[in-house]
Amino acid sequence: MTTGPAGETLEQRVRSAVAAHRGERGALLPILHELHAELGYLDPAALPILAAELNISRADVYGVVTFYHDFRDSPPGATTVRICRAEACQAVGAERLAEHATRRLGVGFGETSADRAVTLDEVFCFGNCALGPTVEVDGRLYGRVDERRFDEVMRPGPAGTDATDGAAGTAGAAGAAGAAGTAGAGEAVRP
Repeated sequence: MTTGPAGETLEQRVRSAVAAHRGERGALLPILHELHAELGYLDPAALPILAAELNISRADVYGVVTFYHDFRDSPPGATTVRICRAEACQAVGAERLAEHATRRLGVGFGETSADRAVTLDEVFCFGNCALGPTVEVDGRLYGRVDERRFDEVMRPGPAGTDATDGAAGTAGAAGAAGAAGTAGAGEAVRP
């Protein structure tokens, strides 16, 4: 069995998560979210343990895991990039951006680079349609992303993988704008 961040085996970690949610109605989904958040993915070896602990079939657990596309079954890369491929973003260049991103990163959608540096995923709507195409890098949304802006966002900056469209005071100004509830330099604001 693999060992988790706290030195627990995977089996111990799963049993601990189940114990924290035992007695809750519909505990499976909160447990899956907890394990995914802690480990960064859902180890397939955890699913039979979870099924046994919750007294449900493995098929039920597997069905829930595979229904939700945000659950992954292998560790993500150090940087996770998600590109919106929904119709509103497609209408303003998302397909061209997607082709550029796969060439630039050297991976297809749903893949992680061999060096585990980056994972590329597709999303079908961030709810940021007015600022499409939209890209999310490690949980931070960027709007109006074209090929040039994608390359800027992916270029390591003072705060890691973080850049705006070249405006002065990039990360700090964007963070302050987001905190104030307005988007600066084409960036999306997260609720």
